[in-house]
Amino acid sequence: MKEYITRAGDQWDMIAKRVYGNELLADILMEKNPHLLDIFQFDAGVAIKCPDMVMQSNKELPPWRK
Repeated sequence: MKEYITRAGDQWDMIAKRVYGNELLADILMEKNPHLLDIFQFDAGVAIKCPDMVMQSNKELPPWRK
């Protein structure tokens, strides 16, 4: 598990975009950091736990793509 140290003004979606390349994955960060859920905009220096992404198989892919 990685750790991200916030910059002043960071928000959950911005952090997800920096860490995972997709702001829609903010829920993963929020799930692992429940003690920080009351923060909308972070100050600098807050440590955020960032779980490693696990690739999920897509059943719609052809067998040779899995």
